[in-house]
Amino acid sequence: MTLAFDGVPLLRRASDRFLGVAFQRIVFNDIIEILETVDHDAKFRYVVTPNVDHVVRLSRQPELVDIYRGAWLTLCDSRPVRLAGWLFGRGIPVVTGSDLTATMFGRVMPHGSRVAVVAPSQLALDRLVERFPQFEIHGHVPPAGLGGKPEELARCAAFARDCRARFIFLAVGSPQSERIAWLMSRDPEARGTAFCIGASIEFITGLQRRAPRWMQRAGLEWLHRVASDPGRLWKRYAFSLAPFLGLMTREADRKAADAGWRPSPQTPLPVTRDRRSKAVVISRTGRRIDASKSRKGPQSAH
Repeated sequence: MTLAFDGVPLLRRASDRFLGVAFQRIVFNDIIEILETVDHDAKFRYVVTPNVDHVVRLSRQPELVDIYRGAWLTLCDSRPVRLAGWLFGRGIPVVTGSDLTATMFGRVMPHGSRVAVVAPSQLALDRLVERFPQFEIHGHVPPAGLGGKPEELARCAAFARDCRARFIFLAVGSPQSERIAWLMSRDPEARGTAFCIGASIEFITGLQRRAPRWMQRAGLEWLHRVASDPGRLWKRYAFSLAPFLGLMTREADRKAADAGWRPSPQTPLPVTRDRRSKAVVISRTGRRIDASKSRKGPQSAH
């Protein structure tokens, strides 16, 4: 089955650059429909799920910008970012890595699927294998301090490549997961779709508990996470607040400098399936875009 979304330029038509990140304006159910059609042997691509912490880090570490630009999908994993976008007339849907991971394991991946996981701990990997015996799960647990060990990042990328899995889950935090995905995208032998998913493996295995639904809907999941692990997370969120507000101020300045700017909410783009060509197509204006012949990988964006 051919995907119109294999073409990186088409994905960018569906994106909205905000706070320095090009978020895709595609809702959760359409993302799942796209992922259900991904070929097993399709050229490697990866999905990133930036939140406030990611956005702030990108503004401070420009060397990471190309890594995020190379992503096949960039999905907003932050209701505060979505709220900030709304204030600027941007309709950025929230698609959290946790919801995406739970749906992939619970609904999308067929029984017997080979799955590669770069896990945060041996306990998390063991729990995942126990929780989902219907999948052929291959795991790798890198050593502590992964971010400062280029040789270990390369070892993670080689492991995921050699598994030849249709889906790959990189769950070792940011920006380590994104760096691994980037290394794989430079490897012409790499195949499959990788997800940079933070603590999602720990959520679906019960090692951590997600916030109650009402807190998620209210945009307070970050508060629940801080309360659950204050020793590790309070500095991250506290030190991200002021820079995030600074980014919003600069965004406001840019808009004010554009004399023709008027706030106008944007809606997620429709995604439909062409029954004859079996292609998932997307259009900004309702006009169908057929990119079924496009087979470009992440490298074409550079």
